[in-house]
Amino acid sequence: MVDEQCRGLRKDAERNRQRVLKAARELFAAKGMEATLNDVARHANVGVGTVYRRFATKEDLVEAVFEDGIDQVVGLAETALQQEDSWDGFVWFVERLCELTATDRGLREMVYSKAYGGYRVECARLRLSPTVSKLVERARGDGHLRPDIQSTDMPIIGLLAGTVSEWAGQVEPDLWRRYVAVLLDGMRHREGQPSLAVDALEQEQMDEAMRGWRPAG
Repeated sequence: MVDEQCRGLRKDAERNRQRVLKAARELFAAKGMEATLNDVARHANVGVGTVYRRFATKEDLVEAVFEDGIDQVVGLAETALQQEDSWDGFVWFVERLCELTATDRGLREMVYSKAYGGYRVECARLRLSPTVSKLVERARGDGHLRPDIQSTDMPIIGLLAGTVSEWAGQVEPDLWRRYVAVLLDGMRHREGQPSLAVDALEQEQMDEAMRGWRPAG
């Protein structure tokens, strides 16, 4: 009888944990890092104490939510590398990356800022960089991508899509797709095209920019 009660309590605890995680994903997607644990509790329709028993700090909850989110982006890049045509794979990745960053503010802030997330999230970020680099190098090496495009351009393209969505999403939710198409067309290699006026950021500069950007919350 005692064992059955314990199993029941464990099941209840896990259900509550999943409710909290689901609520956190939804709130972070809509509000970004400014959402608090109290906000999460209200959205999950559970007591604040229930949230704090599962996640002692906001940092713990962020880690649980966004380790999987960044792994999802890594998975997209790995899938894109499997496509036979390097340009098709590159375009597929950029479009899906931008869809995520345009529709999930929290993931955008987590991927492109180092203000949040601890060891587990940082490990996920470290997996992302070399995979995206391979994707860019392959398309560039095959002559599809202009030679001055670098892997450090990819986060900025994702941020641009997110900014368009944040600014005009209430008017036209898919407007970001228009500008991603414009950007992709501009990244294609064409004979005789002039070099870009400014070089891409070096990885060290990108890391510094990510450390310096502190979204609300």
